[in-house]
Amino acid sequence: MSQDVHGATPAGVIVIGAGLVGSAVAYGLARAGVDTVVLDQGDNAFRASRGNFGLVWVQGKGYDLPDYARWTRSSATRWPALAEALLADSGIDVQCKQPGGFHMCFSDDELLERQARLHRLQNALGDYPFQMLDAAELKTRLPLIGPAVVGASYSPQDGHVNPLKLLRALHASAQAQGARLHGGVQVDRIDCAPGEFCVSAGPRRFVAPRIVLAAGLGNPGLARQVGLQAPVAPNRGQVLISERVRPFLAYPTINVRQTDEGTVQLGDSMEEVDFDDGTTTPVLAAIARRAVATFPLLQGVGLVRAWAALRVMSPDGYPIYQQSNAHPGAFVVTCHSGVTLAAAHALRIAPWILGGAQPDELGVFTGERFLPDKVFSHAH
Repeated sequence: MSQDVHGATPAGVIVIGAGLVGSAVAYGLARAGVDTVVLDQGDNAFRASRGNFGLVWVQGKGYDLPDYARWTRSSATRWPALAEALLADSGIDVQCKQPGGFHMCFSDDELLERQARLHRLQNALGDYPFQMLDAAELKTRLPLIGPAVVGASYSPQDGHVNPLKLLRALHASAQAQGARLHGGVQVDRIDCAPGEFCVSAGPRRFVAPRIVLAAGLGNPGLARQVGLQAPVAPNRGQVLISERVRPFLAYPTINVRQTDEGTVQLGDSMEEVDFDDGTTTPVLAAIARRAVATFPLLQGVGLVRAWAALRVMSPDGYPIYQQSNAHPGAFVVTCHSGVTLAAAHALRIAPWILGGAQPDELGVFTGERFLPDKVFSHAH
């Protein structure tokens, strides 16, 4: 599209951030026929979207905040529709499979705590299916499980996807629907005027009546410019990838999953290390030990890759979704579950940004909950 008389590129909505969160929102906006511009920082960014575990996970989430449990589940139930739409628009099969998932427990106390957490969710939500399995019951489902596992919780709501295919499919599908993706864009400033936002990135400028901040760890500074609070910080997760092995695990688990390509992904570490996205041998060794204890057949399997990525975490671990009161039309969208919530972002957040009703679950997720005079606080 040509530039306007002020030398800025006009759009209907500007989305800052082209990771899983921004791309899912942009796809939803573009599908609605809105002229959508997506600004991607590029390879200088801390790319949480390229380092995640690929889970579409419901069980256990939001046990102390039922609105988050509802929000998570609303996305998981919409995932088949999202996967179908992505395949139609991009030709990419993101390998969405939702056979249910297992959370392994290694002690009786851990198993009892897990059961209590899921019962609490079931009591709050009503329809919240899960099963607690002892070691013998688990072995009938997963014959190769190790003797160190004393039991597990199983929920039919859970699944997984190929996260790299997902990001590629979101980019391709959004562009197929007319979104314009600009790479290598470092946003310097957002200027607000009634009914218009002007984003400056070096010599380039973009203007639109609506703007979505989905820049992950870049959101705190951007949010302040439009009257919003987004106090997110990095949390490191490390991941190991094995060589391809014969299919042995048809279900995702919280620590181990076999990908559609045959490799095995091992992970689930959480570290507060500021912006250090390097790998460390002790953490990777602990991940490997837990995986082998879960499935002893992994003992002799070769490892081919390891990486770390920085999650985008708010102080209580829950998302921030809000439209600015000071500058209506400016939205912040940030979370650390970009895969699980991709369907909700595309199919429920996008209509809200375009003037529809705010989804009922989102009222508790404003950034103001972190201001000193607020008592709302939840440990995730």
